[in-house]
Amino acid sequence: GARFVHVVYCFARYVMIEDMRKLSVGTGIPFAEAVKRRPKDMYIAKARHRVAYNKLLQILQREDFVMQEYEKKAR
Repeated sequence: GARFVHVVYCFARYVMIEDMRKLSVGTGIPFAEAVKRRPKDMYIAKARHRVAYNKLLQILQREDFVMQEYEKKAR
């Protein structure tokens, strides 16, 4: 349900941030400061979050549909 999708979204975001942090070591990019900054326009930030969240939900729903169809054909 929605709670699972939220957990997956949070986990994916965490993994992406950790990966970016590791890749930025030694490049001179102040990663920690960039991630912790608050955007000037919170409306746009929230809209971007909704778009990313909805896109993840669509991908998970499509994957679930494909798996169900695959299981139907396997029977």
